Amino acid sequence: MKSRNNRVCHLSWSQVVHFRMSRHHLDCRAPLKSLETVVRDVCGIQAQLMSAADIALWARVQSLRREDIERSLWKERTLVKTWCMRGATHLLPSKDLPIYVGALKRRIRDEQRWMARHGVKPREAEVMTEVICDALAPGPLTRKQLAERVTARLGAKAKRWVQHYWGGVVKQACLQGSTCFGPNRGQEITFVRQDQWLPDLDDLPTGDAENELLRLYFHGYGPATLQDFAAWAGMAVNDVLPIRESLGGDLVEIAIEGTPALILRRDLAAAQSVKAKARVVRLLPSFDPYMLGHRDKKHLVDEVNYKRVYRKAGWLSPVVLFAGRVMGVWSHERRGKCLHVNVEPFTRMTTVIRDGIEAEAMDLARFLGGTSEVAYISNFSKCV
Repeated sequence: MKSRNNRVCHLSWSQVVHFRMSRHHLDCRAPLKSLETVVRDVCGIQAQLMSAADIALWARVQSLRREDIERSLWKERTLVKTWCMRGATHLLPSKDLPIYVGALKRRIRDEQRWMARHGVKPREAEVMTEVICDALAPGPLTRKQLAERVTARLGAKAKRWVQHYWGGVVKQACLQGSTCFGPNRGQEITFVRQDQWLPDLDDLPTGDAENELLRLYFHGYGPATLQDFAAWAGMAVNDVLPIRESLGGDLVEIAIEGTPALILRRDLAAAQSVKAKARVVRLLPSFDPYMLGHRDKKHLVDEVNYKRVYRKAGWLSPVVLFAGRVMGVWSHERRGKCLHVNVEPFTRMTTVIRDGIEAEAMDLARFLGGTSEVAYISNFSKCV
């Protein structure tokens, strides 16, 4: 937004961090009844590690229990698990699923190109997805059961691509909006027909879906850039430019201490007037959405520690977050009834930060079941 003298409005990084933390419910946990709203506000929770997705929700929702997540996914069906942004599995609000399916159809093209390089032509993949939908008509199937039924009709080649550990043609079926994840059977995942699992959803035209996804992203991650959105969504910047144009004045230009960015017009006043709350500690899991929303990570972690957080092959370390910045990494393991939390600080931990870690570890143990114990693995473990 520009003022009457045509000057771009400016925000400080402090304002931006507090605004984003608020939108991610990391400054103050949301009430339990807001679970679905929290997932919507952060545009989904990455969930290829379901244990990490659980902790990402725990970090944002007060008094959350794992059974609350299970109930929302498999009984109430207010949340749904599927493949979407960047070709990764996510938990999404079920009522928003048409937005993600409609807006991310270009991901299907990318998946087909990848499979074509490995010997599966686009038409072959389309036939496989059609057979998958037919096979799921009677109800949920495990991946093994689904592979057996598809193989019976299409042969051994199909078996590999139904069972592929990166998703294969089942991922394509999810991206098309034909299937999604169903409730686990023991340790095995299942898949279901989306039209049977969530029968009240209507398709959304691609243009409308793209516009709404861009709005949702900037609601949760703004101020940001189109390059940020493209990286987050797994799209090309050239594909994003027409979407931005179609939003017109909904997005306005600002500067973050001199760096150009965009923000929703309706959010600018809130970002300018955001009140800094208590500087809280949060234990965020691997693949937490707060860590994945922007291409440049300087606002999150110092360059010297970047590779300790953003590791090879796309893996992310769980992090200790304080006032919106990464102060270290952590891990946990259960020994009997005790949850052992091991922290590797990047700097000396103040008493405030250590107290915050202890409190978070105690509540995480409550969430996972048991008691907690915290250990510091570093030369920086001494309080200052």
